Amino acid sequence: MLDGYGGVPERLNDRALVLFCLNELPVRLDMKKLSEPEVYWAKGNDGKDPGGWSGFVVIQESHISIHTFPGRKFVSVDVYTCKNGMDRVFIEDFFREQFLLTDAEIQFVKRGTRYPEKNSL
Repeated sequence: MLDGYGGVPERLNDRALVLFCLNELPVRLDMKKLSEPEVYWAKGNDGKDPGGWSGFVVIQESHISIHTFPGRKFVSVDVYTCKNGMDRVFIEDFFREQFLLTDAEIQFVKRGTRYPEKNSL
């Protein structure tokens, strides 16, 4: 998970850029898209949420989602995958470059630590 701060509002408010990220990142990470990306304008719902673009792409390895908040110069990204060995530095650099972020927080959550070794069927 990446939370990006200090992004350029015009880039965070660019639907085409969000779509580019959802198309390009799977290619650069050698992942297989199972669907074309979807990007929607999410209207703000209170003073804390000024609205922005929300998009996702389903990949064979799970999904990638992006939520922009141009009015707050903020982006929230999830790159959720079962693929081992993800290059977290590359992912951070990719989003820093796309949205011109000045700061980012990265949260890495290791999931499925007890994933069964064999099929039950």
